[in-house]
Amino acid sequence: MIDNPRSPRVRAVHKLAKRAARASTGLFLVEGPQSVREVLAYRPELLVELYMTVATRDRSSELVRAAENAGVSVELVSEQVLAAMADTVTPQGVIAVCRTLVMSVGDIMASGPRLVAILHEVRDPGNAGTIIRAADAAGADAVIFTGSTVDAYNPKVVRSTTGSLFHVPIVQNGTLDDALSTVRAAGLQVLAADIKGDDLPAVRDLLSAPTAWLFGNEARGLTDEELARADRPVRLPIYGRAESLNLATAASVCLYESAFAQRS
Repeated sequence: MIDNPRSPRVRAVHKLAKRAARASTGLFLVEGPQSVREVLAYRPELLVELYMTVATRDRSSELVRAAENAGVSVELVSEQVLAAMADTVTPQGVIAVCRTLVMSVGDIMASGPRLVAILHEVRDPGNAGTIIRAADAAGADAVIFTGSTVDAYNPKVVRSTTGSLFHVPIVQNGTLDDALSTVRAAGLQVLAADIKGDDLPAVRDLLSAPTAWLFGNEARGLTDEELARADRPVRLPIYGRAESLNLATAASVCLYESAFAQRS
């Protein structure tokens, strides 16, 4: 059992909460039983190290069996060590270290996708993670991060996806121009979610076609130049008194509307 919170190994794991450490090692943190369960079920080849407290091991026999079936050994750690490794204030007894999966937009387009989300300059980790989760639920084929969008492997993003990070291909670090040109070459139309667009109910006839939804920054949205690169801007009408919708909520509606239309 590892019981020294100041050991080099413990410090190395904790450093993965920082983007620089993730970039230099190609590794990231996965915290909590739900997310660890999903990586074991869907992407076990990404798992490098798995740490559990004794209490978690004793009450999570199915998680231990899943690790054994995936050929991953469980390293027992003290509560203090797990707390020193974790990014959260109250960790849930299990932490995994995983390899990042490097993919390109071209890799995704080769599979003939019909629904894709593009996040451009999205800064809030909770929004980014929730959009990945919504894209997964709506059956989207990929999520693409462009510009200075938050790192997909930021611990808060990973937690917000509740495991969907391991279900949907993620591409990041590309430019918006490259992403748009590649999705168009694959036959997808580009719809930009923006307040300047047409009301979504008025353009529902477009939604059955293969679509890449473009979502911009939480505070300023998309610039006029970025909007001009889309085939059509679309907005969600506000029927009540709300000033606006949260980005992740709006993205969820857009993705589901496309999913409904494509499956009707």
